[in-house]
Amino acid sequence: MQISESVRAVMVPDENPMHPDFTSIYLVGPTGGQSLTIDSGEAIERYQWFLRGYLAATEKAEIGIATITHHHYDHSGNLKWAQKQLGAEIAIPAGGRSLLKGRIPAKVDTLADGDEINLGAGVRVQVIATPGHSIDSMCFYLENEGVLFTGDTLLGSSTTTVWDLGLYRKSLERLLELPNLKVICPGHGKIVNDPRERLQMYVDHRNMRERQIVEALTGGGPQSSWDLMLQIYPDLDKRLRRAAENNVRSHLVQLADEGRIAVQEGKPRRPQSRARVERDVEHARQRDLVIKQAKRLETTQRREALRAQENPPSEQWLQPPLYELT
Repeated sequence: MQISESVRAVMVPDENPMHPDFTSIYLVGPTGGQSLTIDSGEAIERYQWFLRGYLAATEKAEIGIATITHHHYDHSGNLKWAQKQLGAEIAIPAGGRSLLKGRIPAKVDTLADGDEINLGAGVRVQVIATPGHSIDSMCFYLENEGVLFTGDTLLGSSTTTVWDLGLYRKSLERLLELPNLKVICPGHGKIVNDPRERLQMYVDHRNMRERQIVEALTGGGPQSSWDLMLQIYPDLDKRLRRAAENNVRSHLVQLADEGRIAVQEGKPRRPQSRARVERDVEHARQRDLVIKQAKRLETTQRREALRAQENPPSEQWLQPPLYELT
């Protein structure tokens, strides 16, 4: 999908309720030149197939650099694959190496707030640190075309989850001040063609949630974040409850830091024994091995089925029927 003169989108349909409509991979760069990919999806074949198919059918350029908006697995899962299969250089948020353990090659470049990626032909992508959704969240801005890539800082079809509300609010205010903003390319969901209105809606939404939390606490006695979530999100898809509670807790942390609410400390469960932890780790490792083996078998089976189409059905015939004119 063409977004602007220098921007294309590979939009992969997604049924995960946390990723409404699409998970998108963006390609930025001049026609026929080196391209930058922003995010790459999960490390599953569906995303690799979509990207490879798009590159084969549409792109006239190589992938020069693959980068990400933040470390979450659904955005960073294919970095090693992009380096190995596409020959791309990998660039990650500064300080993100420990967050991306096992998902990046040994050699990577790092990007920090204020950096610029020059792709030639006047295509210059600005790097903007926008922590809040995650500690390492970044946006990328192509100012001359007015295209902002937001990852999960702003989504196309819903609101997002917040790790640090104070930082997140500052990030939204910073994005609202960008000059020439015309379109937002989110990590998930539809392309946003009313960017300033959507950013302001996100600001207003967080203010509304804060009011709802304060109202729910007024005269209601001490309540847990889960109880508050159930009141504030009565009709929410149950699969999104923990994500919603996470946002409620972000508001509660900020309200507590501002001295507006008191906190009664909870009583955590006793930590598991070392033997139990080691046993759980081993079970998880064995499960991951089984999943990887199953994926390899599935790939082998598919390849064998394709190879079978290239050869005669010898498993059916010792001597196949022969035909001639009468």
